[in-house]
Amino acid sequence: MARPPSKRKTLTNLILLILEKSVDGYLRFEDFAQYHYRYKYGVPEVKKSDLARVFKRLREQGLIELISDKELIFRLTDQGKDKALWEKMKNSEEKWDGRWRIVIWDIPEKRRLARDLLRFKLKQLGFIQWQKSVWATKINCTKLLRDFIKQIGVEDWVMVLESDNIGI
Repeated sequence: MARPPSKRKTLTNLILLILEKSVDGYLRFEDFAQYHYRYKYGVPEVKKSDLARVFKRLREQGLIELISDKELIFRLTDQGKDKALWEKMKNSEEKWDGRWRIVIWDIPEKRRLARDLLRFKLKQLGFIQWQKSVWATKINCTKLLRDFIKQIGVEDWVMVLESDNIGI
């Protein structure tokens, strides 16, 4: 049985997703601290100390950068944008469109690290393993997954398929 996400992890992901949705990925610390309910309805009161800790952790992880020290304005880094997109996709509540996304690979042993990274990412996204190197999901993630596969340099050995006709 899956554990519910911790309050700290929820706030961290909320900030990443808000930055990802905002114009140019900017967010004013004071604005979020005072009017956070505007960003996501139903979030309980956020203490400035908790918020400051989350922003500090995000900066230390290289996911956000400080744009203005005077006004405390933050922006997502490229790494932060990537993490925010994965989180958004992983937590998507979109209705299933009837199409399976299937990943098939035959990555050589010399690229073992990339193969392990791909497998880890698929597990993280909730893919199910059909065979040793065949994984599937109902999540609409084809474009993001193909970009990730190119990014880790295994596009010659991996296929990402979409199908609405799976059966015996």
